[in-house]
Amino acid sequence: MPRRKSRSEVRRNLNHSPTLQWDSVGCPLEPKAARGVKLKTASSFTLGFAFFCLAAFVTGHPRVSVAGAEPVQVKERPMFLGLRTATYDSKDLAKAKAWYSNVLGTRPYFDQPFYVGFNVSGYELGLVPSANAGEKRHAAGVAYWGVEDARAAYQRLLDLGATPLEPVQDVGEGILIGTVHDPFGNVLGIIQNPHFKLEEK
Repeated sequence: MPRRKSRSEVRRNLNHSPTLQWDSVGCPLEPKAARGVKLKTASSFTLGFAFFCLAAFVTGHPRVSVAGAEPVQVKERPMFLGLRTATYDSKDLAKAKAWYSNVLGTRPYFDQPFYVGFNVSGYELGLVPSANAGEKRHAAGVAYWGVEDARAAYQRLLDLGATPLEPVQDVGEGILIGTVHDPFGNVLGIIQNPHFKLEEK
């Protein structure tokens, strides 16, 4: 019959298990089950996932630029398609129509009691009747009409009854501008610009 091991022998043999713990009376306790993951493992996983999300965000947003890199330009359709109409007020629409017909050397393409329109090489000069139109109004948002010879055009406007506002002057790079008051008080600008060319479509 085999000899029965003493409690001390059993305890000595069980001590080889690194996870085994003992209670106050010398009985072995059941080992605790390992729960969760190590903090280092969780931190590495979280950091990796964060970098993955950041990379996905940057890839899906091309406008985000890195310091020192050129920003990505997104080509959009321009809102302005070019100048269409410049309007001038007059208390006497019939006189204004006659005066501008003489200045432009052409008849209006649209002629109604509420509006008169001239086609000036693809741009519109419009005349609008207004009882509040005053004489020699201040310049505000002046429209400058292109001419080949600014000084000759300026003098012709004066000969036809306009009054001088700003004489023709070189504003740099050979660009000449000048303004007059038409007989109805509007500010009429002219410009000679050798650098401006219309885009061909």
